[in-house]
Amino acid sequence: MPTRETSDVIVIGAGVVGAACAHYAALAGLSVTVVDRGSVAGGTTGAGEGNLLVSDKEPGPELELALLSTALWSELAERLPPAVEYEAKGGLVVASGETGLHALREFAGRQEKAGVIAHEVPADRLHDLEPHLAPGLTGGFHYPQDAQVMPAHAAARLLHAVGDRVRLALGEEVTALLTGADGAVRGVRTTTRDIHAPYVVNAAGTWGGAVAGLAGVHLPVLPRRGFVLVTEPLPRVVRHKVYAADYVADVASGSAALQTSAVVEGTPAGPVLIGASRERVGFDRTLSTEVLRRLATGATTLFPVLGTVRAIRTYLGFRPYLPDHLPAVGPDPRVPGLLHACGHEGAGIGLAPVTGRIVTACVTGTEPPLDLHPFRPERFDAADR
Repeated sequence: MPTRETSDVIVIGAGVVGAACAHYAALAGLSVTVVDRGSVAGGTTGAGEGNLLVSDKEPGPELELALLSTALWSELAERLPPAVEYEAKGGLVVASGETGLHALREFAGRQEKAGVIAHEVPADRLHDLEPHLAPGLTGGFHYPQDAQVMPAHAAARLLHAVGDRVRLALGEEVTALLTGADGAVRGVRTTTRDIHAPYVVNAAGTWGGAVAGLAGVHLPVLPRRGFVLVTEPLPRVVRHKVYAADYVADVASGSAALQTSAVVEGTPAGPVLIGASRERVGFDRTLSTEVLRRLATGATTLFPVLGTVRAIRTYLGFRPYLPDHLPAVGPDPRVPGLLHACGHEGAGIGLAPVTGRIVTACVTGTEPPLDLHPFRPERFDAADR
């Protein structure tokens, strides 16, 4: 007979989004159980680079989320131990031709009207910011609000910082959502027990669609695979997150085909992280030498100095993709008591704190920090279009 346990909120998923939901709910005085079939940060979070970006986002709902979350991450960096490795290093987007620079200028102009800080950097000043950049670039834009954390450490600290107000149920897969006679959520059933709560938060990342399916609702989350190359530890060769102008278009694209664009950044520990690739191939974990070749070529084109540096490992992860590139955040009107916090694609680490704040506001009946209509989970139903 399964043991019965009770919390105010159950969060499915121990990645950084689930950890942020648990963190802010616990700060609001709620008891939280976080359930995950694996470990803390064992999915997409552990395969991320830890980017907290405003530079790659078009003005609109996602940028609103990002600006709010940027402020929250700065606040968390003051409260949480330094193990999260928060680094407000800024981003640098570069162009290799006048057409690309013009597009960046127009993009930055729209962003600035929405509250983003962006400084144009002429070609002859790029090396002041990044001494090892390739010659011949046309110019770029510096985004001082971009930052980075160590994502696995961040998830762990968010959970541990609130003490015993959060209980972890790791290595337990959720097999069913428990509901009452009225159809409202009453908890979850795992492989070992029942856990009861009036609210369940779907923070299952790439598996968010499967969790929604347990409740009988449609949420079309799909995996979008990406690889990262990791170099041997180096002196600080790359000071910012540096990427080519075509990265922004790749982020916004809905194509299932392979896309790669040069993204290079240093880390406090020394290794340089090299991305980025995107493709929809299901959960295929096959190593792609073509992707790695493209990543290496893009990185050495931006930073020729990396041509003599060893790549010591590579890893891959699956971004939780939704067709309109916006996450599903907030209560699901189709199943009372069910909330969603998934579908952030490659921005989940950056958007985790504001997602946690939104979920907590919905559970406690307080005012969310922004309009939730663009993120409503039911928007993919035919009747809602």
